[in-house]
Amino acid sequence: MDDYPLLNVFWTMMWFFLWIMWLFLLFKVITDIFRDHDLNGWGKAGWLIFCIVLPYLGVLVYVIARGKGMSRRDVKQAKESEAAFQDYIRKTAGTQGGGSATEELARLADLKEKGAISAEEFEKAKAKVLS
Repeated sequence: MDDYPLLNVFWTMMWFFLWIMWLFLLFKVITDIFRDHDLNGWGKAGWLIFCIVLPYLGVLVYVIARGKGMSRRDVKQAKESEAAFQDYIRKTAGTQGGGSATEELARLADLKEKGAISAEEFEKAKAKVLS
Protein backbone atom coordinates (compact mmCIF):
# COMPACT_ATOMS: atom_id res chain seq x y z
CA MET A 1 0.00 0.00 0.00
CA ASP A 2 3.06 2.25 0.26
CA ASP A 3 3.28 2.66 -3.50
CA TYR A 4 -0.31 4.08 -3.79
CA PRO A 5 -0.58 7.40 -1.87
CA LEU A 6 -3.69 8.38 0.06
CA LEU A 7 -4.55 11.18 -2.37
CA ASN A 8 -4.63 8.68 -5.24
CA VAL A 9 -6.99 6.48 -3.22
CA PHE A 10 -9.23 9.51 -2.71
CA TRP A 11 -9.23 10.38 -6.43
CA THR A 12 -9.91 6.79 -7.42
CA MET A 13 -12.86 6.60 -5.04
CA MET A 14 -14.21 9.93 -6.27
CA TRP A 15 -14.08 8.86 -9.92
CA PHE A 16 -15.65 5.50 -9.04
CA PHE A 17 -18.58 7.16 -7.24
CA LEU A 18 -19.04 9.66 -10.08
CA TRP A 19 -19.14 6.75 -12.52
CA ILE A 20 -21.76 4.98 -10.38
CA MET A 21 -23.85 8.17 -10.21
CA TRP A 22 -23.61 8.48 -14.00
CA LEU A 23 -24.81 4.87 -14.37
CA PHE A 24 -27.85 5.67 -12.23
CA LEU A 25 -28.54 8.71 -14.41
CA LEU A 26 -28.13 6.62 -17.57
CA PHE A 27 -30.69 4.07 -16.36
CA LYS A 28 -33.03 6.90 -15.35
CA VAL A 29 -32.75 8.43 -18.82
CA ILE A 30 -33.33 5.09 -20.56
CA THR A 31 -36.44 4.36 -18.47
CA ASP A 32 -37.70 7.88 -19.16
CA ILE A 33 -37.21 7.38 -22.90
CA PHE A 34 -39.43 4.28 -22.84
CA ARG A 35 -41.97 5.84 -20.44
CA ASP A 36 -42.60 8.95 -22.56
CA HIS A 37 -45.82 8.45 -24.54
CA ASP A 38 -45.41 11.73 -26.46
CA LEU A 39 -42.21 10.53 -28.13
CA ASN A 40 -42.71 8.34 -31.21
CA GLY A 41 -40.76 5.16 -31.93
CA TRP A 42 -38.13 6.83 -34.12
CA GLY A 43 -37.54 9.49 -31.49
CA LYS A 44 -37.10 6.84 -28.81
CA ALA A 45 -34.72 4.89 -31.03
CA GLY A 46 -32.72 8.03 -31.83
CA TRP A 47 -32.33 9.05 -28.19
CA LEU A 48 -31.45 5.48 -27.21
CA ILE A 49 -28.78 5.18 -29.91
CA PHE A 50 -27.41 8.61 -28.96
CA CYS A 51 -27.18 7.56 -25.29
CA ILE A 52 -25.50 4.25 -26.18
CA VAL A 53 -23.05 5.47 -28.84
CA LEU A 54 -22.02 8.67 -27.02
CA PRO A 55 -23.07 7.83 -23.48
CA TYR A 56 -21.77 10.82 -21.50
CA LEU A 57 -22.76 13.38 -24.11
CA GLY A 58 -26.07 11.64 -24.87
CA VAL A 59 -27.17 11.61 -21.24
CA LEU A 60 -26.07 15.21 -20.72
CA VAL A 61 -27.93 16.44 -23.81
CA TYR A 62 -31.05 14.44 -22.89
CA VAL A 63 -31.14 15.89 -19.38
CA ILE A 64 -30.68 19.41 -20.74
CA ALA A 65 -33.24 19.02 -23.53
CA ARG A 66 -35.90 16.97 -21.75
CA GLY A 67 -35.17 17.39 -18.03
CA LYS A 68 -38.39 19.25 -17.20
CA GLY A 69 -40.43 16.57 -18.93
CA MET A 70 -38.65 13.91 -16.89
CA SER A 71 -39.78 15.50 -13.63
CA ARG A 72 -43.35 15.95 -14.90
CA ARG A 73 -43.51 12.29 -15.93
CA ASP A 74 -42.14 11.26 -12.52
CA VAL A 75 -44.79 13.34 -10.72
CA LYS A 76 -47.54 12.02 -13.00
CA GLN A 77 -46.48 8.41 -12.41
CA ALA A 78 -46.31 8.97 -8.65
CA LYS A 79 -49.83 10.46 -8.64
CA GLU A 80 -51.19 7.58 -10.72
CA SER A 81 -49.55 5.04 -8.41
CA GLU A 82 -50.95 6.79 -5.33
CA ALA A 83 -54.44 6.96 -6.86
CA ALA A 84 -54.30 3.26 -7.76
CA PHE A 85 -53.12 2.41 -4.24
CA GLN A 86 -55.89 4.49 -2.63
CA ASP A 87 -58.46 2.85 -4.92
CA TYR A 88 -57.15 -0.58 -3.93
CA ILE A 89 -57.43 0.34 -0.24
CA ARG A 90 -61.01 1.55 -0.69
CA LYS A 91 -61.99 -1.64 -2.51
CA THR A 92 -60.26 -3.89 0.00
CA ALA A 93 -61.57 -2.14 3.11
CA GLY A 94 -65.19 -2.28 1.98
CA THR A 95 -67.47 -5.30 2.37
CA GLN A 96 -68.81 -7.35 -0.52
CA GLY A 97 -72.26 -5.79 -0.18
CA GLY A 98 -70.86 -2.33 -0.74
CA GLY A 99 -71.69 -1.00 2.74
CA SER A 100 -69.64 -0.94 5.87
CA ALA A 101 -69.86 -3.64 8.54
CA THR A 102 -71.73 -1.28 10.87
CA GLU A 103 -74.37 -0.59 8.24
CA GLU A 104 -74.75 -4.30 7.58
CA LEU A 105 -75.16 -5.04 11.30
CA ALA A 106 -77.73 -2.25 11.66
CA ARG A 107 -79.68 -3.67 8.72
CA LEU A 108 -79.58 -7.17 10.26
CA ALA A 109 -80.74 -5.83 13.65
CA ASP A 110 -83.62 -4.04 11.93
CA LEU A 111 -84.63 -7.25 10.15
CA LYS A 112 -84.51 -9.13 13.46
CA GLU A 113 -86.70 -6.52 15.20
CA LYS A 114 -89.26 -6.69 12.39
CA GLY A 115 -89.31 -10.47 12.69
CA ALA A 116 -88.05 -11.10 9.16
CA ILE A 117 -85.22 -13.27 10.50
CA SER A 118 -84.90 -15.36 13.63
CA ALA A 119 -82.36 -14.84 16.40
CA GLU A 120 -80.40 -17.85 15.16
CA GLU A 121 -80.27 -16.46 11.58
CA PHE A 122 -79.26 -13.08 12.98
CA GLU A 123 -76.32 -14.61 14.90
CA LYS A 124 -75.15 -16.55 11.82
CA ALA A 125 -75.31 -13.44 9.62
CA LYS A 126 -73.62 -11.35 12.31
CA ALA A 127 -70.75 -13.85 12.55
CA LYS A 128 -70.42 -13.79 8.77
CA VAL A 129 -70.29 -9.97 8.67
CA LEU A 130 -67.73 -9.76 11.48
CA SER A 131 -65.46 -12.40 9.98
